[in-house]
Amino acid sequence: QVQLKESGGGLVQTGESLGLSCAASTGIFTNYAMAWFRQGPGKEREFVAAVSWNGGRTDYADSVKGRFTISRDNTKNTVTLQMNSLEPRDTATYYCAARYFQLRRTPGEWEYWGQGTQVTVSS
Repeated sequence: QVQLKESGGGLVQTGESLGLSCAASTGIFTNYAMAWFRQGPGKEREFVAAVSWNGGRTDYADSVKGRFTISRDNTKNTVTLQMNSLEPRDTATYYCAARYFQLRRTPGEWEYWGQGTQVTVSS
């Protein structure tokens, strides 16, 4: 089974950078697509970025394209989200997710989830 745990959240100012990391169990990690979602206060969970099982394809929400970069290291069973030029609208709890093979944007189609890590961007 796949177990996920996020880390790296914190408080930053507008324009600064922050890197998030998701550690996955060793089992079948390489067969799974990975993604980051986020959920702000009183909002629905929304898609942020995803990467295919072998790292060959990526997908980004328009709101983060050009600022965020998702990557994975299957040797270390980790996926990262490098966030640059952060803005207050990026404030949310960020969740790591996994599903078998295919990339998707709908939260309900992802099988495994971490507990989330809080990112707060001040003005």
